[in-house]
Amino acid sequence: MKLDLSFYTREDVVQISRELLGKTLCANINGNFTEAIIVETEAYAGINDKASHAYGGRRTKRTEIMFYEGGHAYIYLCYGMYSLFNVVTNIENIPHAVLIRGAVALNGIKTMLERTDRKKLTDDLLTGPGKLSKAMGLHFSLTGISLLGNTVWLEDKDIIVSSENIIATPRIGVDYAAEDALLPYRFVAKQDFTVFRD
Repeated sequence: MKLDLSFYTREDVVQISRELLGKTLCANINGNFTEAIIVETEAYAGINDKASHAYGGRRTKRTEIMFYEGGHAYIYLCYGMYSLFNVVTNIENIPHAVLIRGAVALNGIKTMLERTDRKKLTDDLLTGPGKLSKAMGLHFSLTGISLLGNTVWLEDKDIIVSSENIIATPRIGVDYAAEDALLPYRFVAKQDFTVFRD
């Protein structure tokens, strides 16, 4: 079942980030369908979070998407090379977002391998937000797209992630955020999701 608007527009971005574990990220790009189970996320809590692109209310052409109503994709270019896919949450003008850092390939694996110039499936295919976006065709040109449509969306397939299998840690690569770099806003699901493949 596709996640509806009410999932995205809630206030607690940290809770949403945790609840995204086990949901599936789906993309239909140029007629190629891919799907992956989300296993690693990071929450970014808007204007009060020194690690957020929108810290202090910063609004630029790039970050304007973060101020949209929840249920949109914020995809930005990192190091001029990697598209990083984020889910915008909360109501309009509150720029919360969740970075999808890692996933387990579920469907469209052949397409993912072709996009990443790989011969065979390995466990690290979708580990890291740059690799994930490349494999799933999530280019930064898609930023701002609604997650309620049929190009990029998220689904709940009743994949249960038990709380004892969720690890919370500080986020990666945000040392510039001073004390906010220590917040336990990164969530990782540690269980075998390959059993859900067809």
